[in-house]
Amino acid sequence: MTVLRDALETLRPPADDRHGPLVPLLVALTFLTGVVDAASYLKLGHVFVANMTGNVVFLGFALAGAGGLSATSSLIALASFLLGARLGARLIRRSPEHRGHILRAASSVQALLIGLAFVLALSATEPLAHGIRYGVTALLALAMGAQNASAQSLAVPELTTTVLTRTLTGIGMTAAAADSNLGRRIVAVAAMLLGALAGGLLALEVSVAAGLAAAAAIALGVALGVHVSSRSDAAWARV
Repeated sequence: MTVLRDALETLRPPADDRHGPLVPLLVALTFLTGVVDAASYLKLGHVFVANMTGNVVFLGFALAGAGGLSATSSLIALASFLLGARLGARLIRRSPEHRGHILRAASSVQALLIGLAFVLALSATEPLAHGIRYGVTALLALAMGAQNASAQSLAVPELTTTVLTRTLTGIGMTAAAADSNLGRRIVAVAAMLLGALAGGLLALEVSVAAGLAAAAAIALGVALGVHVSSRSDAAWARV
């Protein structure tokens, strides 16, 4: 029951939760990560825009001569993600003492960047030409770099939004009865899995633009949600 309660409180935190609405909003961004990585891997030339560990490995494979992988795509994603993280750091410095304002700024910029990627993808026919693919990859990786920077700054336990290796390790290491965060870890893994499923279905059955439209809508929803929640001077908003 402890695990179930923790999972439910991750999705609907109690009024006195230290992190308040940040918790379900970061779960939504974890779902978004699954959506965009599914779209990018399946339709942009086997590249990730959020999972940079995967891109480093793909880059090594591509340099070794493996087929179906592009060193150029991996390098564009890595460089753009770093620039996005830099952008996220600049946004954090604008409101360093209010976590709600940090997430609002980062999610607003993220929604804009993913929206631009959607427009670019929508303007072309599939399979996308190399130049279009590189442009969409760069925009998405910029957006995800900003998301990752803001999530690290918010420091909500078990919700990095883009990396699950540590989360899965925690699930494997810790007994349910002794770990109050096990339910949250399970929710985070499920969110990314369901996001990847949704993104994969949209990319394969509809178009890559459809997946990007869904991702942009989620980012915009997060920005609006935290904007409304940040109107009060709640304890969760303080760093």
